[in-house]
Amino acid sequence: MRTARLRTVHPVIWAGWAALAAGAVLCVIGWYGVSGERFAERQLPYLASCTVPGAALIIAGSVLLTHGRGALAAARVEELYGLLVAAEPADAEESGQSPTAPLAVSGDLLMVPGGTLWHRADCPLVAGKAEAVPVDVKLVRSGELGPCPICEPAEADH
Repeated sequence: MRTARLRTVHPVIWAGWAALAAGAVLCVIGWYGVSGERFAERQLPYLASCTVPGAALIIAGSVLLTHGRGALAAARVEELYGLLVAAEPADAEESGQSPTAPLAVSGDLLMVPGGTLWHRADCPLVAGKAEAVPVDVKLVRSGELGPCPICEPAEADH
């Protein structure tokens, strides 16, 4: 699935490469012409007609390539975001959960020693961790532990 923006960026990149190539050719022609002349007054026409425009084309080609690649990256990010947004509702329908369903629903509360949060037992932050222990009521009441923002356990759960 290619977006229209991706297709419109490619000509900019091709134009950048073409400008770089033309600028390089003009610089080589200018250098060749300057190297064949002994006096500076005979070298100036080559500098004015080939080398200066060649350098300008090289700069313009670099700008076009930079812009084209940045636009290409932005278009790809937009395309991926569109795919992600389009896929999200389908995932929620397949699992049978509403988008606002809680992440964890267990009534058992756990904490990690030395941590600052308390969690439901099925919270992804503590699930499967051997070091997780049941919550110490004293730490919760003293305010040393706060509820996890992911699984959002309420104090009434404890």
